[in-house]
Amino acid sequence: MSDLRLEGTIFEDLRKTFATVTDRMDTARRTLRGTDGTAVGEHQLVDAVHDFADDWGYGIKQLAKHTQDAVKMIDKIGKSFEKLDLDLAESLKTPKSAPKKGS
Repeated sequence: MSDLRLEGTIFEDLRKTFATVTDRMDTARRTLRGTDGTAVGEHQLVDAVHDFADDWGYGIKQLAKHTQDAVKMIDKIGKSFEKLDLDLAESLKTPKSAPKKGS
């Protein structure tokens, strides 16, 4: 390997963090979708609770989508970094010709 080093677990740690966020967002969205606003009684308040749940459900879905995109990007960056590291290591193995004296 070359001198170019980045802790190998950093990409996996980032991936786990973002994947966990995605899972938690999806759980929250499903919970909000199942909200029973009738428990609050008043018709207008029930409607407001359902609207709130719908709005937040949509927002959470969008956040989950973006965290999934972040996981894909982290995977891509990790693969690119690994390839760059291997290419650099390989280039260091190739002997370079020394410049000629007097030229």
